[in-house]
Amino acid sequence: MSYTAAPPPRRLPLHCRLRIVEITGNSMSHERLNRITVEAGKCGGRPCIRGLRIRVTDVLELLAAGASFDEILTDYPFLEREDILAALDYAAHQTDHAVLPTS
Repeated sequence: MSYTAAPPPRRLPLHCRLRIVEITGNSMSHERLNRITVEAGKCGGRPCIRGLRIRVTDVLELLAAGASFDEILTDYPFLEREDILAALDYAAHQTDHAVLPTS
């Protein structure tokens, strides 16, 4: 059986991250956002942490359920503190847009 190397994870577009940081002055780190990857064949193409099979939404749901950073890092030893912060930055980036009511 022959195995081929998987293609490198696709990074989020850098220009979008820089634009948000420059316009709003948020403390969002584009270096931190580089930890978020999207691969077509992994987790249904949903945003993941560093190409691992843990989705951004998984980390956010743990935080929403009341898990502390230390609890998450203990339960998922392959994660780093910066990964959790990257998930939060990514969520902030994704929700930073105007919502217009429909009539």
